[in-house]
Amino acid sequence: MEKILIIDDSLTQADLLKAILETDYSITITHDSQEGLRLAGCGEFSLILMDVVMPGMDGFVLLRKLREAALIQRTPVILITSLSDLESEERGLALGAVDYIRKPFRDAIIRARVNTHIKLYQYRLQVERLAMIDQLTGVANRRRYDLTCRTKWQDAIRLGVPISLCMFDIDKFKVYNDTFGHPAGDKVIMEVAHTVNGLFRRNTDFFARYGGEEFVAILLGNDAESAYRHLKDVRRAVEERKIPHNPEVAPWVTVSVGGVTVIPKEGDSYDTYLQIADTMLYDAKRFGRNQVVWTSEHMEQLRESAGAEAR
Repeated sequence: MEKILIIDDSLTQADLLKAILETDYSITITHDSQEGLRLAGCGEFSLILMDVVMPGMDGFVLLRKLREAALIQRTPVILITSLSDLESEERGLALGAVDYIRKPFRDAIIRARVNTHIKLYQYRLQVERLAMIDQLTGVANRRRYDLTCRTKWQDAIRLGVPISLCMFDIDKFKVYNDTFGHPAGDKVIMEVAHTVNGLFRRNTDFFARYGGEEFVAILLGNDAESAYRHLKDVRRAVEERKIPHNPEVAPWVTVSVGGVTVIPKEGDSYDTYLQIADTMLYDAKRFGRNQVVWTSEHMEQLRESAGAEAR
């Protein structure tokens, strides 16, 4: 059930709105602007109904603050007010309200407008979700990665925890395409993506298709040893799928993995460490492919070699 937040200092007005809408929606009420701002900040509401004339922080000021908060700046807000002048309506719409309803209102009007804006919000979220998904594999795409990586980096700086950046791709993929054709190559990309994606289950993990046969992953909170071990499990999981390759280059489809773990500080460059991960991927291929090469927080290299670990 979609959630609606009502912010109104009038108990009677708020209870009336709740009675109109509670059959179809989960309703939360607050009579205080500051509390409304705090509740809205959780980002779980699909619509906010808000009075304009309130003590302390009025609806216009509250609306501006809501629009300044990244998590809730796109949550639709309907202003409900006794103000009837056009200037107030223009001001509310200019600040980002999606609708402006004057009191007294009819129950049917409230239901119709709320239903319309809830549906529009759901549709917009669906479009945005689809725009962030790689259409071939169903995992996050490059656009979502570009939006997510900086946030993860700043989270690591703020929390003072390690972050691991990882790049990997499918070994000898051009040979595979040349041997079996591009439709078969697409199926391999899909199977590798699904296998790997299933091993990044935590909320702090992130996995995306970077482009072509290349993928990128971000782990938050792991030290180098645990990140390295996890990516070895990922590499083995792909190999154990036993997807036949061109026998002249390899019996099975495999991946090479490169990564780096760092505890970043203000002023450190994400791009610098991504380049280190890419260099580790290059080394994994240079050392023979189907292996993980990693740089630790102390700039020590961890790698697999001929089935055994080397340091």
